[in-house]
This record gives sequence, structure tokens and C-alpha cells, in this order.
Amino acid sequence: MITSELPVLQDSSNEGGVADTMSLSMSVSELEDPMDPKGKKKRGRPGKPPAPNKKPRKTPAEKVAGGARGRKANGIPQTNGEGGEPVTLFEVVKMGKSAMQSVVDDWIESYKQDRDIALLDLINFFIQCSGCKGTVRIEMFRNMQNAEIIRKMTEEFDEDSGDYPLTMPGPLWKKFRYNFCEFIGVLIRQCQYSIIYDEYLMDTVISLLTGLSDSQVRAFRHTSTLAAMKLMTALVNVALNLSIHQDNTQRQYEAERNKMAGKRANEKLELLLQKRKELQENQDEIENMMNSIFKGIFVHRYRDAIAEIRAICIEEIGVWMKMYSDAFLNDSYLKYVGWTLHDRQGEVRLKCLKALQNLYTNRELFPKLELFTNRFKDRIVSMTLDKEYDVAVEAIRLVTLILQGSEDALSNEDCENVYHLVYSAHRPVAVAAGEFLHRKLFSRHDPQAEEALAKRRGRSSPNGNLIRMLVLFFLESELHEHAAYLVDSLWESSQELLKDWECMTELLLEEPVQGEEVLSDRQESALIELMVCTIRQAAEAHPPVGRGTGKRVLTAKERKTQIDDKNKLTEHFIMALPMLLSKYQADSEKVANLLQIPMFFDLDVYSAGRMEKHLDALLKQIRLVVEKHIESDVLEACSKTYSILCSEEYTIMNRVDIARSQLIDEMTDRFTHCVEDLLQEGEEADDDDIYNVLSTLKRLTAFHNAHDLTRWDLFGSCYRLLKAGIEQGSMPEQIAVQALQCSHYSILWQLVKMTEGAPSKDDLLALRRVVKSFLAVCQQCLSNVNTPVKEQAFMLLCDLLMIFSHQLMSGGREGLEPLVFNPDSTLQNELLSFILDHYYNDYGDIIKETLSKTRQSDKILCAKTLILSLQQLFNELLQDQGPTLDRTSSHVSGIKELARRFALTFGLDQIKTREAVATLHKDGIEFAFKYQNPRGAEFPPPNLAFLEVLSEFSSKLLRQDKKTVHSYLEKFMSESMSERREDVWLPLISYRNSLLTGGDDGDRLSVTSGASSKTSSVRSKKGRTPVHKSKRIEEESVDASWLRGNDTLQTPGALATPQLTSTVLRENPRQAADTHLPDHDSEPGSENDYMQMSWLGQQKIEDSRKDRTAMNYMKARNQTVRQTVRGLMEDDAEPIFEDVMMSSRGQLEDMNEEFEDTMVIDLPPSRNRRERAELRPDFFDSAAMIEDESVRRKTHTHTHALRHTA
Repeated sequence: MITSELPVLQDSSNEGGVADTMSLSMSVSELEDPMDPKGKKKRGRPGKPPAPNKKPRKTPAEKVAGGARGRKANGIPQTNGEGGEPVTLFEVVKMGKSAMQSVVDDWIESYKQDRDIALLDLINFFIQCSGCKGTVRIEMFRNMQNAEIIRKMTEEFDEDSGDYPLTMPGPLWKKFRYNFCEFIGVLIRQCQYSIIYDEYLMDTVISLLTGLSDSQVRAFRHTSTLAAMKLMTALVNVALNLSIHQDNTQRQYEAERNKMAGKRANEKLELLLQKRKELQENQDEIENMMNSIFKGIFVHRYRDAIAEIRAICIEEIGVWMKMYSDAFLNDSYLKYVGWTLHDRQGEVRLKCLKALQNLYTNRELFPKLELFTNRFKDRIVSMTLDKEYDVAVEAIRLVTLILQGSEDALSNEDCENVYHLVYSAHRPVAVAAGEFLHRKLFSRHDPQAEEALAKRRGRSSPNGNLIRMLVLFFLESELHEHAAYLVDSLWESSQELLKDWECMTELLLEEPVQGEEVLSDRQESALIELMVCTIRQAAEAHPPVGRGTGKRVLTAKERKTQIDDKNKLTEHFIMALPMLLSKYQADSEKVANLLQIPMFFDLDVYSAGRMEKHLDALLKQIRLVVEKHIESDVLEACSKTYSILCSEEYTIMNRVDIARSQLIDEMTDRFTHCVEDLLQEGEEADDDDIYNVLSTLKRLTAFHNAHDLTRWDLFGSCYRLLKAGIEQGSMPEQIAVQALQCSHYSILWQLVKMTEGAPSKDDLLALRRVVKSFLAVCQQCLSNVNTPVKEQAFMLLCDLLMIFSHQLMSGGREGLEPLVFNPDSTLQNELLSFILDHYYNDYGDIIKETLSKTRQSDKILCAKTLILSLQQLFNELLQDQGPTLDRTSSHVSGIKELARRFALTFGLDQIKTREAVATLHKDGIEFAFKYQNPRGAEFPPPNLAFLEVLSEFSSKLLRQDKKTVHSYLEKFMSESMSERREDVWLPLISYRNSLLTGGDDGDRLSVTSGASSKTSSVRSKKGRTPVHKSKRIEEESVDASWLRGNDTLQTPGALATPQLTSTVLRENPRQAADTHLPDHDSEPGSENDYMQMSWLGQQKIEDSRKDRTAMNYMKARNQTVRQTVRGLMEDDAEPIFEDVMMSSRGQLEDMNEEFEDTMVIDLPPSRNRRERAELRPDFFDSAAMIEDESVRRKTHTHTHALRHTA
């Protein structure tokens, strides 16, 4: 072993200023290169402590506070000289005010003076970092075994709180976690050349951490596992450095040995041999330490019941494999990551994927990952569909890295599983899939060759083939046809390709050159759709609808990119769009897409760039499109384009307005003449006359939607058509539908003028006459024989009655009162009849959706509405049949069936609907006993039979709430009622039975304790907690959380068992509470909360007050303390880690290797020292996996025996 002349090992007794020099050099002493052979000392445990005249260094805390750091004499904290608070190593690390290296150097100095006291300080550091208030004293350290110390510290835990530093919220504790990990890393780094080889420090620390990690207390297990994993990481770094030194020493030795005999220095050869031997000894020591941590801690804790502990283990093993791949990147360690890919918690699966990403990023490591890839590739690909979106994103990124490393690693089926995710509604998943798709299909493998080929073909862009491939991919995506989603998914990875609009227009406008295939009609349509989507994405700079939570504020860089892209696309398509419209003007689908492009223009470019001629060309093409097409989507696109170009903020508005007015004038004149001809010919009109009216009316209706055409008075012509159709009964349905719609637009535009100006009374009366006449026409159309006409009339009636209702006068518009319309009873009945006739089949779905929306708004009011509707039906039945109901009749059965269906609407989550269901029962009980029987108290109340209906909702009550409701029912019952068994009392009997089922006292648990006496007994060491017991624990804990969540006082009663810090009895209730607790803004326990206390909460408080007198405080307190210690040390021993393998048991049944065969860390030999004797076995093969039972063994000892000095 290496022991060079290091100041840390020399006598450090100095006088005067020498001590300061020693303190300054302390941080460097342990880091000096140990290769210097001078003054070597034997490795071993330190001898006697230094002489007492040694002057200790000042600690970081002393430097900050200006006093001496509180030391621990015999384990007792000492205050500084100024009488301040005790300053422990834990507090120094927690505050983080001093450099960690200085803190560690101070501890090393104290260790050299008295290693027992220093180690005691370190032990208490780990204990306090776990949140334990206890202190290990020097006599405990010297005379007690680890297990005894840990058991003693368990009893010192704060039983009123389950929090500990690693789980506490806030920036201070987040920083503490970082400081804690840094302290361990710096400690090993500073001690790596001497102290860690003294066979005392590391033995003690590893033994302590192994014991703590085996504890049933979550805080101990969590903190010690984190410390052990960070300790292991630091040791791996030390081992890596040793390996490098060994290689360097070997090279020096061989170089010296190969010299000629006369020039060879034998002394140097001896020194190098000695140095190599010491390095090998050190490496063996490090291997032993790492084996102790790995076998004693990792192999148990990577399967811990707590997800965060498992995540720590997987995260750190990933660091080891990346840091020292020669030693750890093999099947022996990769299998743990592979198995944990099946973990049930998303955060653990996420750590696995990120650990693997760090490995697959390095191309040089791919050969070592080949077997792992083959074994677990299917699982990784399947995780791209993980229910946790974060996990799915990282899985896709990992698959992308695998693809980059080896094209052959993924099959076509694997790739297709990722391809379709570009259409995912979750944008991060889609973007990750877009990156994969770009790497697989759209990345140019030889850009220079492709550019040369494009030049030979006369193309300005080399992306032609890639764009063709994009079109083909889009067309072959049979599951989706959302071009906007595809473009958004590829936007971050393929932006250069997607913005190559010149190449796209070349493919659309120019004839294919030699060697290029002609785009089919379907491919041209797809390319135009994709091109329009890329234009929208560039101009709007935000994802399409359905992706993301809304528009976010763009950064300055993003805003500049958006402006540049908008200018670029405007300058290009101002010239290209008229040509595209000219080529495809006969194709409605292509034209409708192309006409969306102008809405993304920067219209100032027309005037600023003197491009008015291109504007005229565009207007000419739009006019031709309007004249050629009558499809609604094409006409609406033309209308919208005119509306955008006519914006008053642009100078081109006058030019566009003139073109639009000319077009409307021509269409209006044509429409007027065609209407006259049609009305004159009447029933003798031919198809040409009908077509002329319909085509012109469709164009005018589309334009009237976006443009104010009231000055052309289209309402008059449309009204004449409608009246003629009603009188003659022979108007074509399409003309009637379009006339109704056009008249509707005309009325709305007139209303807009009224609201924007100051209308006269005559104007208001004129509009009222128009609206009244149109409503009458729509009402008459409800009886039309043509369904489209009736549906259109119904929709317009509903819209206009809403628009011209009393809300029209809101916002200071009282002057519009003459325009308010209220439907008379005849119109209301006709609208209702229309709904029943046309939407009866969908009525159930409508009511379900209405109930769903109502419940989302207010669950309690929704429940009150349901019970009220049932009460109304019951009252109607009483009026029909009299007080003596036939409970077997179909009418009663119908009400019960409706109640059963209402109960189903509450769903399966009883926690969310708890208060609503309880309120429903309360109102139902009050209704049942609302009236007394006039014949006397011995006869049942008239509404008592309603309890049979109410019993349909009993299954929706939580078990503990059934007793509360039953107690409320008993308040309305007399003693004689409970004894009656006649048939007329059967509703009461059946309802009581439905409440008592599962709600008897024997099965109830304490509301506040979170555990029953049944579950406090010691559980079997060979299995999980029984299912029925675990369910009780969860229900009771939810009960308690519900009461707190509803701002009620905690139920008094038997003294509550304090919260335990062990896993099962505290973790499951906490998880349930986190899942189901409703959010409240008010502070619990406030007066306002008490006034607004829920009925169910009040009932529970009243019931608990009745039981308060039976409490025996001292007896319960003593029992509580005993249960606490027993729960900490025994109850949760098994579920914590013995039976919590996260992957399914079926996947681990074939594990049959022992620890010694797979888990012994064997650092690789140096490059020139030795060769590996044989290859390791395939640890992914089923015959070579670890047997499940062997993994379950607890490891209470490690390789080195614990050595305590008395």
C-alpha cells in the first residue's frame, strides 16, 4: 500500500504561526499524489491519540461565528465560548455557510487527534440527518453493538411527526440534501490516500449504514441508503483513480525495464514494483468496501417498498456504470436496471431510463450494451406508451439513442410503435417521437451528394426527396390524418426541412425532371395540407389546438424568429400563391387549403414592396374560385380571405374593398333576378332556375357570415322565398335552409349596428318587426316535411331567443328593451315537441352530460337535485295511488330503478362524493319522516316507503359514514318503530339493514388513530399484511383526512395513536390522504370553517363527544408508547423490503444464482498487469438469474467486522 510523506500523517504539533500553515495545507495533504516513495509509513490503524498539546484547527463554523465549534466530549454537545447554541456537524452541513472541503478538513484533523470522538461525531451526524433527536454517547459507541444502538435511537424518534430532513419541504432542506451528498463525496476524496485504508473509519461507517438501511424506520432506511450510495459513488471514483495510477506505473516500469542494462536504474525499478504492489493492495481494499456496500445495502434497497429509495439506488448504479464502465458496465449490474424497468412507480422507471440514456449516449459503450439491448429492448419500446408521460418521453429518447448507435438494433415493428406517437395529444411525447422520426427517415445521410444531385436536376433545394418521404409518411399514417400535429411534432427537429417552402412550391408547380416521380393527386393534396400547416406554425409560433395549455409568452429570440419567418413566407407566397390557385382552381380541397395562406401574411409587404400587381393577381384568382365553386368550405375560405385583406389597418384596404363590392353587386343582381324568375314560374321552375338561385344564395350566405351586406337588403328576397315555400309547400329544402341562414345573418348584422350606435325608436321598432316576422317563419318551418329545414329552423329559433332575451339589456343597453322577445307557451311546446321527436334517442346522453356538468359545478347541489326529483316522483305516485302504496307495482319499481341509475352516476370514488351522498341521505330521511300519520304514532309516516328508494344509495356511503347516517336516522325513530316487523314497516327495516351492513362497531376503526387494535398485533414475518386489514387502515386514514379536509375538529375519543415513522402504518394512509384530500382555501379550525361545517362532520363530532367520557388517558398513553416502539421495530419489518420486489413475481421465478456468484465487485485489471481468466456468464439468461428467496435474505453483517475500541 502507498503511504507517502503526507503531512496529515506526520506530527502536527507546531508553535506560533506554524499551526496556521498546517491548517492551510490540510485540504491539499490528502489530495497529493501518493506516488512519492519517500518517507513511507506502514498502513494500519492509528496508534495512540496525539499529545494533548496539539493545537486543533478552527472549524468552518468557528470561522463564521468567531468562536470554537462545539465539540462533543463523551458524546455531549458543547456550546461555544460565548454561550451560543450547540453547533454540530449536522447543523454546519445544514446551514451550508462554509465550504464543504473546509468542513471535512476540520473533521479529518479531529479524527487524527481522537478517532473515537471524531467517529462519534460522524455517527451522530448520520443519526441527526435521519431526523432522530437522540444522541449516541461515547459509552454506547464503545460498549453496544450497532443493532442495539439503532434500536435505542429508534425509541428517540419524534413520534408526533413523520417528517425528516430528506422529506421536509422548502429551499433550506432541498439545499441540505445537496450539502449532505457533497459532504460524503468530499470526505472520501479528502481521505482517499490514507485514512480510508486504516481499517477503522470505513469499517465503522459501512457497518453503521448497513444497519440503518436494514431498519424498519423509513427515515433511517432512506437517509442511510442515500449516504451509502453516495459513499459508493465516491469509492468508485477512488477505484478509477487507482486504476489509472496502476496503468501509469506499469508503463513506467516497462519503459525502465526495456532500457539497456547500463542505463537501467534498478532502484527505480524496485520503487515502481513496490508502488505497483501498494496500488494493488489499495485496490483490493476498495473492492472489499464496495462489495460490502453493494451486497449489504444495494441488493436489498433497490427493491425497497419506498419508491424514492429504489430510485436512489438505480440513479447511483447508473453513475457507477458510466464513471467506471470497465468494472460496472456488464451484465452483473445492468440486470438490476433492466429488472427495475418494470417498477410500479413512475419515478423509479424514470431513473432507469435516464441512467440508460447516459450510457447509450457514449457510442464506445455500445458493444458492452449489446446483450442488454437484445434482452430489454422490447420492454423499453413498450415504455414509450407508459401511462406516465415523463416516463414515455424518456423512453422515446432512449429508443432514439439506441437507433443512433445501431440502425439494426430496432426492427420495423419497433419503429412503427414510436412513429404513431407523433400524433399524441401530449406535446412532449409527440416532440420526442418527432425527433425519432427525424433521425430514422428525414435526416440526410450524405448532404453533399444530395445537394449535387439537386443542382444537376435544376432544383434550388436538396430537400425534395425528404419532402416526398414526409408526404408518403403522412399518407401512410392510417390511424391519423392530423397534419398540424405531425408538423408540430417535427418542428423542433426538422424545422429547416419544414420551412423549405421554395422546395414545396417547386414540387407543386414545376414539371418533374428526369429521375423524379410525378406527384399523384393524393400526394399533391397532402403536400398542400402539410405546407399550410408549416406556414401556420411559423407565423403563430405556438402549437395547434389540443397541444399545450395555451399561448405562452414568446422570448425575444422566438419573437424575432417569428417575425423573420413571417416576412420570408409572405415574400415567397405573395408571388407563388396566385400561381398555385391558378393551377388548382378546379380542385375544391386544394383551393380551400391554399386560401388559408393569406391570413398569415404580413400585408404591409404588398405596399412596402410595391407588389400591388401580385395583389391584383390574387384577387382575380379568388374571384374565379368564387364563380366556379359552391362548396361551403371553399366559399367560406374566400369570404374570410376578403375579410382579412379588407382590414382597415392596411393601405391595400381600398383596392380590396372595390373588388369585393363589385363581386357582391354582381352576385346580388343575379340573385334578385333569379328569385323573381323562380317565384314567377312557381311549381313549373326547372332545375336550372333552382340551381341558379341556390348557387348564388350559397355564395351570398357565405359572404354575409363575415361581411356586412345589409345595404344590399338580402333579407327581403330571402323572406319572400321562405313565405312562398310555406304557402306553396314546394320550395327545395336546400334553398329554404340557405334562406333561413342568410336571413339570420342579416338580422345579426342589423343588431350589431344598433348596439354600436344610438338607434332611434323607429329603427328599433323596424328591427323588432323583422325579428318577429322571421321568428314566425321559423316557427312555421318546424312543421315542414323536410328534416333539414326543421332542424335549421329549430337551431335559429334557439339562437335568436337567446340573443334577444333579457340579457340583451345588460351592460348599460336598457334602450334595447323593445327588442326583447319572450317565447309564448305555444312556441315553447313546439320546441319541446321537436326535441322529443328528433332527439329522444339521444335524450339519455344529454341528461347524463347535464348531470356531469352539474356535479362538476357543485356536487352537493347536484345530489340535492337528484333526491328532489325522486321525491317529486314519489309525491306524484302518492297522489295517484293514495297513502297505501303497492310496493310491488311497476311505478314503484320504476322510481327505484331511476334511483339505482342515479346512484351509478356517483362513480367509484367514494371519497370525492362522500359529502354529497351523505347530504342526499340526510334529505331523504327528513322527507320520509316529514309528516306524521294522522291515524296515530303506531302507524307508519306517509312517506316512509321512500326509504326503500333511498336504500339504493346506501352502497355509495363509506363504511364509517353508514354509522353516522344510521345515528341520524335513529333521531327520527321512536322506540316502538324499531320493534315493528309488519310489512308496512319493511322500508324502514331494509334501509336500516343497508346502513348496518359493513358498518357495525366491531368492524369500525378509530377515526384519528389510523390503525385498529386488530392491526397493531405483530404481523406474520412471511407475508404481506392481510388484504382486509390493509383496506381497513386505508379507509380509516381516509376518514381522518376527510374530516381534516372539511375543516372539522378532530373527533375526540380514545387517545389517538401517534403517527409512526415506519413504512406501512404511516405511508399508506398518507398516500391515501394525498390522493383524496380536497383542496380548501380556509384555514382549518377557524370560526368561519366551523360555521360552514358539513353536516356529516357535525354528526361525527356529536357522536364522538358522546364517547369522550369513556377515555382513560394514562392507560391509553402507556399503550400508545408501547405500540409506537413495537410498530417501529417489529410491525413493518416484512412489508418494507422483504416482500416488495417491484417487478412481477413471474419474471423473477427463474432467478437461481447466489449473491457470491453475481454481486462480488471485481475491478478490472490494469491494461498491462493481467488478463481476465474467463468471460462472465450471461446474467440475463433465465438460468443465471438470482433466486427470489436469496434476494430476500437480510444482511446484518458485511465483509469487515465492526471494530469498536473500548
